[in-house]
Amino acid sequence: MSTIPTLTVTPSSAVNAYARVQDGSLDAPGDGSGAGFGDALARAIQGVADTSRQADVESVKAISGQGNLTEVATAVTRAELSMQTALAIRDRVVQSYQEITRMQI
Repeated sequence: MSTIPTLTVTPSSAVNAYARVQDGSLDAPGDGSGAGFGDALARAIQGVADTSRQADVESVKAISGQGNLTEVATAVTRAELSMQTALAIRDRVVQSYQEITRMQI
């Protein structure tokens, strides 16, 4: 069972991120944890891929007669839900980008 990574934002981390943007050091997280936006995005995408891979494994087991139908349905539903979540996030990021590009400076 894979978990979907979460991104916790605290006021202090938001202030540190704002300061990094102002300093021009956007890619380096301030707390040294390596948990930048790109890393969080990569972990989320890897989680979706892992969930889909697990659904494929369970489906192959069922086809070969070794799998449990409940586990197959659960794995496929979990993969579908993670893909829908990833697509919703992608759509929201694109929408946000479009709103930013329409802003007048």
